[in-house]
Amino acid sequence: MWRSGGLRWGAEGPRLVWEGHGRERASPLVYGSGIGFRVVPEGERTCVGARGNACPVRARVPARGAQARCAECARLDRAHSVAADTIADDPRVYRVYLAWFGPGMVKVGITAEQRGPARLMEQGAVAFSWLGRGPLMAARRTEELLRTALGVPDRIPYAEKRAVRARLPGREERGAEVREVHGKAVALAGWPDSLERLECEVVDHFAVFGLAGLGDLVGVVSELAAGGVVAGRLVAAAGPDLHLAGEGGDVIVLDTRLMAGWSVTGAEPGTGMTVPVRAVPAEPDTEQEGLF
Repeated sequence: MWRSGGLRWGAEGPRLVWEGHGRERASPLVYGSGIGFRVVPEGERTCVGARGNACPVRARVPARGAQARCAECARLDRAHSVAADTIADDPRVYRVYLAWFGPGMVKVGITAEQRGPARLMEQGAVAFSWLGRGPLMAARRTEELLRTALGVPDRIPYAEKRAVRARLPGREERGAEVREVHGKAVALAGWPDSLERLECEVVDHFAVFGLAGLGDLVGVVSELAAGGVVAGRLVAAAGPDLHLAGEGGDVIVLDTRLMAGWSVTGAEPGTGMTVPVRAVPAEPDTEQEGLF
């Protein structure tokens, strides 16, 4: 039995990470190949702990939560989180980025420079460009500047990202919106002196995510359950999402964050889905207003 360590992105592409028997292993994901696993029948979802430490009480956590942590471990994890603004004296260099997920969906964010583009792939950014680099607090002030001056959000719900992946425009159009926002951002007054402006160079993840020819989404796994099976042919992966096609070709998304805290074993890819799946509209309303 292995416990899921989630989906990780790197230069080699997406991998599922498994923890167990005192070690860790990774399963590279190949588009077009079968994938399958079964939650152990007698299992329950337990807290994954915080900051590399196991939960001292192995607390049980809800099956539907994206974060498999009990309240105490979540508090400890957030106490050391850059995202929560609890580490003001971090000496590392940070980068501000603009990420594009679909028409009308550009967000601003920051990531440690040493992580490279991993954070963008973890979020499912179809295209992105760096905007600036410098100290953490200068990066934070620039992020806030774009939110207040241009109305660029720092979060976009995963449901909205998923809804448009099967109908994304061409590469030039994907990059055009990033370039437009980048131009408006660098022209703003009020940038911190310690943050270096970076030229716009759009990086496109459309091929990396396997989105060419992606079929419309018909369902999303709502939770895992003891004894449940997730199986299918992997057609795409973006952020934490695996897009799996069944025998009839219908595409169902598994948010791999739901796997954390469960113990699993292997299953045949042709077994199909026996976990709860939430249906989505065949043609979701993805029309959005422009940013400006």
